[in-house]
Amino acid sequence: MTELRVRDLHDLVPKPQRHFDFAQMSGADRYRLMASTIMPRPIAWVVTRSPDGCINAAPYSFFNMFGSDRPVVALGILARPDAPKDTAANIRATGEFVINLVPFGLVEAMNATCVEAPPEVDELDLAGLETLPSVAIAPPRIAASPVAFECRRTHWLDTGPGQVMVVGEVLHAHYAQDVLTGDPERPRVDHAALDLVGRMHGASAYTRTRDLFDLDRPLWKDAQIITTTAS
Repeated sequence: MTELRVRDLHDLVPKPQRHFDFAQMSGADRYRLMASTIMPRPIAWVVTRSPDGCINAAPYSFFNMFGSDRPVVALGILARPDAPKDTAANIRATGEFVINLVPFGLVEAMNATCVEAPPEVDELDLAGLETLPSVAIAPPRIAASPVAFECRRTHWLDTGPGQVMVVGEVLHAHYAQDVLTGDPERPRVDHAALDLVGRMHGASAYTRTRDLFDLDRPLWKDAQIITTTAS
């Protein structure tokens, strides 16, 4: 029989709380609270191409996968005071984007592409990054990234003034050989070799995805809840 074990009854006692009425707060204050608590967040290093051929690259941490059949990812892009961000403008115009993942070895290059460059400036050139052609879409992928997803927009949702959520279907995936392991027909990802970083709190905090633990999912048919108390 599987035991669902709660370490200590004290863990179940609600702690004192403070209420925040988001309707009465500024966007900056809401962002500070939410972005400092919803973490770690995976980073999508997004490459797009404008209709006239200009390449843009920028990292976004409002990102995750939301299904595998269809394989879809979602990307949140926040507002910029003067005009839409290049990433949003390019995805809206072309419907195409590449999501590259960020290993620890590329954090400096990723950070370099955060710069608020004019639309005609290629951030990949600024960061000294080489690209490889995509299979099905126009934007290229970052050659040094261990994983790249070619995506085509399926949904565009305006979630606020200048703030959007983009849902894209993953058409093709590219993996570096050294992050794959096991049966070549059904390979698994070597997370240690991948060595991805995630976004944390504040303006500059990141984390490496190396502090791991395993937790087996219980089965209801043979589960028994056991509560222990601290001695």
